[in-house]
Amino acid sequence: MTIARSAADVLASHVTLEVECIDRMYLNVYQSRLQHVEGVVSFLRNHRGHPIASSALLEPISQRFVAGLYRFAADHNVAVIDFAKGQRKDDVAHEFLAEFDQPEGVLFIGRAQEKTAVFRTEKRRNAATGATYPWIVRSTAMVNHFYIYAVDADFGPFFIKFCSYFPYTAKLCVNGNEWAKRQAATAGIGFEALDNGFATCDDPARLQRICDRLDAARIDRLLRKWLARLPHPFTAADRRAGYRYDISVLQAEFSLTQMLDRPASGRAFFESVIRENLDVGDPTGSR
Repeated sequence: MTIARSAADVLASHVTLEVECIDRMYLNVYQSRLQHVEGVVSFLRNHRGHPIASSALLEPISQRFVAGLYRFAADHNVAVIDFAKGQRKDDVAHEFLAEFDQPEGVLFIGRAQEKTAVFRTEKRRNAATGATYPWIVRSTAMVNHFYIYAVDADFGPFFIKFCSYFPYTAKLCVNGNEWAKRQAATAGIGFEALDNGFATCDDPARLQRICDRLDAARIDRLLRKWLARLPHPFTAADRRAGYRYDISVLQAEFSLTQMLDRPASGRAFFESVIRENLDVGDPTGSR
């Protein structure tokens, strides 16, 4: 093989498969009306009908939600585990995934204590009368979070992390490459999979069109589908009143997979990248 003079030459001449796809997406799942004190007060007084707004009224909601998670686990024979400090949650998920043989379902539920924003009640005193009254304020606390690791027929492995305290903000994590693998298999496109991507593909152009179809609407449908199946912290009446989850992007990663034709091409590419970047960080620009 003739050694190319630049990394660009290697990519131009020796790439056999190139696929660009959304990779990992980490999304906020939140109640937009309950992100500020005024919204919480309105929820308790105007919606739930309590004469006084106090964070003590939120505890029964949390207890019902957590009990629902444990009941769901018992009813579906799903393990509930406590994550150890420093333990890689994805490693645990891979162990459960290796034993999972269903088209979709919950793998396990993991519990971990994490710091998060919460609402608390302070006692304040009326300057004129001296009487005390409750006042809701924002604060932070270490509270239990429940990681629901699952497999979806369209998206493959994903997880939803729920905070067990009001307003029960959650996170959704999906992998676009896993979604694309499932769509390619359904479409009958032959491919060889990598752990997180594609090594070969019989129809790269068609695969790229599949990757381009992953959009906000499909991710939103995934969330709604599983919110309907899992225990929900808010009642049906709450949701009818507009207390539904919104979704936004917290972190997005994008992948460009480029497979080379032979190991020697990979070595040439690596050596070219090193050679072309020897002066990176040198203020004089000299090598």
